[in-house]
Amino acid sequence: MATTPATGARVQRPPLARPRDCVVGGVSVALADHLGWPVTAVRWLFVGTSLIGGAGALLYLWLWALSPLRDPAPGDPDERVTRRVNVPWVLAAFGAAAGLTAIVLVAADASGAAFGAVVASVLLLVAGVVWDQLVDDQSLAPSPLAPATFRLAAGAFLVALALVLSGMQAGRSSGYLWLAIIGATFAGAAVLVAPWALRLWRELIAERTARVREEQRAEMAAHLHDSVLQTLALIQNRAGASSEVGRIARAQERELRDWLYAEGADGAPPEASDLATELREVAAALEVDHAVHFDVVSVGEPVLRAPAELGAAAREAMLNAARHAGGDVSVYVESGAGSADVFVRDRGPGFDIAALPEGRLGVRESIVGRMRRAGGHATVTSRDTGTEIHLTVELPAERE
Repeated sequence: MATTPATGARVQRPPLARPRDCVVGGVSVALADHLGWPVTAVRWLFVGTSLIGGAGALLYLWLWALSPLRDPAPGDPDERVTRRVNVPWVLAAFGAAAGLTAIVLVAADASGAAFGAVVASVLLLVAGVVWDQLVDDQSLAPSPLAPATFRLAAGAFLVALALVLSGMQAGRSSGYLWLAIIGATFAGAAVLVAPWALRLWRELIAERTARVREEQRAEMAAHLHDSVLQTLALIQNRAGASSEVGRIARAQERELRDWLYAEGADGAPPEASDLATELREVAAALEVDHAVHFDVVSVGEPVLRAPAELGAAAREAMLNAARHAGGDVSVYVESGAGSADVFVRDRGPGFDIAALPEGRLGVRESIVGRMRRAGGHATVTSRDTGTEIHLTVELPAERE
């Protein structure tokens, strides 16, 4: 058997929240849904009370400022508000109408009423420009002017209004109206110049912040170089290049140097990475796992568009040197004349490439064969004093 709710039970009202699809602000729809009234009745209520000293308009603005927006619909990532009325242009139209009314009132020698019309024109036009520049919403009514053009038009109208009124008011002694004319002049100049001045101020603040950050970074780098980096270098010299302590100290030194010098002034790593930088990262990883010390040197322009096969073959050569030779390994990267060359030289016992078993494909396929398939070539020179692998390939830009 269904039970009826007890008499006098409180009805659960929806929260007072403005919709994201509205005519102007969505206050009437939000209040109507909250109270359970028709939307048309609420709108006429605002219009009627606005005639009583503007109480309805003030209540509308108050609810607009304090009422939150409803949550976006599920699956809709766009959180902007869609309005059926282009609010900046409505404000600008009322502001222009108020300015023209002020001109008519000054011609009719009604200075008191003209003062209110000028103030209303300034407030409405400035509000329209601020809305158009700062409020992130979209209007179903298209705007015929770009935001910058709209701002220039509004500022020019205020300046022209001040010039016309000052010419009509010449020789008269209405102090309040002159105050409104001066205010319109400054408001028009602010609308015209404020975005440029704000952008200039932001650039100045950003430049000053970057300079201060760079000075702090330089001071920190000098302090660390005089203390921590020298200590790490001393540990490497005392422990030996191939010892575990030396490898750990070398890895920490490289990370610290990269943090101090390789990153940008804002703390972000550089966007482009050349072949030498990639090989230095490979060397840092190999030094942690093997008793080896890599010295990577780059000469010429940075190799930014090197074929992937060149980097892969160089990594394989460095891995073989770390596994079978150890000690000090030199990596030399050179670019010029439309080609890139990489030399990997170790000081190990050497080997005979012709005597390698058939199953050992590291040098034959991963280095020599890979470079041949990439259109380059690899040369392996091995003696009792060490092994040198020379990789060369033509750069893509030069082939085109």
